[in-house]
Amino acid sequence: MLRFPKPRLIDCGDASLAVHEAGDGPPIVLCHGFPELAFSWRHQIHALADAGFHVMAPDLRGYGRSDKPFGVEHYAIDPLIGDLTGLLDMYGYEDAVFVGHDWGALLLWHMALLAPTRMRGLANLNIPFAPRRDIDPMVLSRELLGDDFYIVNFQDSNEADKAFDANPEQFLRAMYRRLPATREAFDRLPADQRHAFSMLREMHKATLPGTPLFDDETLAVYVRAFREGGFTAPINWYRNWSANWARMADVPQQIHVPTLFIGANDDVLIAPQHIEAMKPYVDTLELHVLADCGHWTQQEHPKTVNRLLIDWLRRLP
Repeated sequence: MLRFPKPRLIDCGDASLAVHEAGDGPPIVLCHGFPELAFSWRHQIHALADAGFHVMAPDLRGYGRSDKPFGVEHYAIDPLIGDLTGLLDMYGYEDAVFVGHDWGALLLWHMALLAPTRMRGLANLNIPFAPRRDIDPMVLSRELLGDDFYIVNFQDSNEADKAFDANPEQFLRAMYRRLPATREAFDRLPADQRHAFSMLREMHKATLPGTPLFDDETLAVYVRAFREGGFTAPINWYRNWSANWARMADVPQQIHVPTLFIGANDDVLIAPQHIEAMKPYVDTLELHVLADCGHWTQQEHPKTVNRLLIDWLRRLP
C-alpha cells in the first residue's frame, strides 16, 4: 500500500479536521467524496508535494477522525465551507487551490460561488457544475427517479444508515468497483434501469457486478474508518440538499475562479450532456474526459490525473 501521512487535528473554528499533509510551497487542499476519506488522495498527495506544493488532504467533517457533530444542520453548505476557510486561516493562507471529487466537488462549486476570494484555482473531478434550478431538486428527483433512488431514500429515513453501519465491508465492497458497463452500453438500457440506482439494493446483491477497485489491504482502511465513525454524518451531507438549494437563492450562478475539470467517460452517474452544459457557467475552464474510467477517477487513473493537475497548476497565474 502507498505511504500516507498521519493526520494532524486542526481546529478550523467550528470543527476540528484530521488533516494529512505533505510538502512546502503554495497551498493545495484536496476534498474527497462519499463514501471516502482523505485516503482517496493517496496517489496524489506526494506527487503534488514533490511538484512543489503544500498539500492538505482533510477527512472532511463527519468522516474519519474529524469531528462529527450531531444534527443534520451541521452538514449544510455554510459550515462545510467554513471548515475549509477556517483551515486556511489556521495556516495563515489568504487563498489556496482546491481540488474536489464527488461530494468534494459539489462542496467546492458552492464555495466558488460563496467564497471565491479564498480560491486561487479550482480543479474538480467527475461532478460538473450545474446551475441552480427553480424547483427543489429533491422534489424533482422524487418525481423523476422515485423513492428508491439513493439520494431520495436518504431523505426519508435512517434505513441506509443502519444497513451500512451493520455491514460496512459489504457496502464498501459494493461501491468501490469498476462496473462492466461502458457509458455507451449503459445508455442503451431501459430508462427505468438507468435511473433506479439504489445503494441499498447494490450492497445486497448476491453477486456484485464488475471488478473490485482495491485490494483487501486498501479496502480495510476505509472499512476500519467507517466501522468506527459510522455513516450517519456523511449521509447528513445529502440531507441538506434542499436546504443548500434554498441557501443559493439569489446567488449568481457563474464561476469566476480558474477551473480545471476532469471527467470520466464511463461514470454512469454523469452523462456527456451534463459536462457540456457546464461550459457557459464557468468563465475559465480547461476540460478533460478520461477514457476507460469510471467514478473513482483519481484512484482508477492516478498517473493521468496527477499529470493533468500538475501541468494545470504550473500554468495558473
